[in-house]
Amino acid sequence: MLALHGIRKSFNIGEPNEIEILHGIDLTLYAGEFCAVVGPSGSGKSTLLNTVGLLDRPSSGSLSICGHETTKLPDTGLTQLRGHNIGFVFQYHYLLSAFTALENVMVGRHVRTKAGVFAAVFRPASARHEEAAIQDMAHDLLEYVGIGHYAHYTARNLSYGHQRRLEIARALATEPKLLALDEPAAGMNATEKVELRALLDKIRRDGRTILLIEHDVKLVMGLCDQMTVLDYGKVIAQGLPQDVQKNPAVIEAYLGTPAH
Repeated sequence: MLALHGIRKSFNIGEPNEIEILHGIDLTLYAGEFCAVVGPSGSGKSTLLNTVGLLDRPSSGSLSICGHETTKLPDTGLTQLRGHNIGFVFQYHYLLSAFTALENVMVGRHVRTKAGVFAAVFRPASARHEEAAIQDMAHDLLEYVGIGHYAHYTARNLSYGHQRRLEIARALATEPKLLALDEPAAGMNATEKVELRALLDKIRRDGRTILLIEHDVKLVMGLCDQMTVLDYGKVIAQGLPQDVQKNPAVIEAYLGTPAH
């Protein structure tokens, strides 16, 4: 489903200076797996997700998504590959705040619609039927994530935790082969985190392939099949969660050494 080999990412901070954020990242994710990428703040997690999500091209290395090698694709090809294969939940909200929860999920389905401009203007029966089907699917997804009774609330009037659930429902509306989430628990209280964990477990058990970027190791323990830990843009541990958790390099990255 996802294969990264030697991924590096640098940013130009003024000629001739560059700062390298990712240093040769390797990661493989198979269909149906749940992979968590964790690490302290500033370790390069979100930069990695932007690279995986084709929002940013890597400076070097190879990246393959669903069997498609991305380094040779033009920008239009990347956009199409991203739209049809990856569902995103970003660290910061990108909801249409004046739209209802139902409408936000319906917007997420746009990439899969068949009706074009003509159908949108003249509203033939085929377009009306497609819109009705999309609306039904949106209702089902809101129920799936546990906020079905808020379907007609505007997004801005939902609680923070419910807004995050709404973003997940919208991402699922694209029927992604890979669901990518960037610190979905950021800003949540303890109760909301427990509810989010239950939802992620539900999505995992339904066979979705998930890539989760997260700072909170406790949240992902017991959920993911594999874990990759970054520190200063490098992989310092990779493997089963129970093994990674005991890795001295991981403990040091999060807690520091006794001298520190």
